[in-house]
Amino acid sequence: MNTKQTLRTVVFYKNYFQDFFLKQRNKVKEKIIWTLDLIEELPRISEIYLKHIENTEGLYEIRIQYRSDIFRIFCFFEHGKLVVLMNGFQKRTQKTPKKEIELALKIKKEYEHEQREHHNA
Repeated sequence: MNTKQTLRTVVFYKNYFQDFFLKQRNKVKEKIIWTLDLIEELPRISEIYLKHIENTEGLYEIRIQYRSDIFRIFCFFEHGKLVVLMNGFQKRTQKTPKKEIELALKIKKEYEHEQREHHNA
């Protein structure tokens, strides 16, 4: 019997996340899946795993660490419950690279535009 309760649903937008995920080693994939399960199931998520990106409107990064490797996956919430995953990358510097944030914001806009088009159709 499955007693897990899902508080949020993680969905993937286009192939951005899958393209990143498929390139990772198996142990990293396992850690990513474990972290996504936490996000779906925990009422409150520590900033260790999910953090709002400063100076953005609703953009978050899922934070994954495996040994000394650090990974980030951008996402945002829709209707408070749906976590939409976008691009991911391996972090090699202290700060998240501006170009990665800009790409995530562009993907988020693309998603929002498609949602508006879909609702207006």
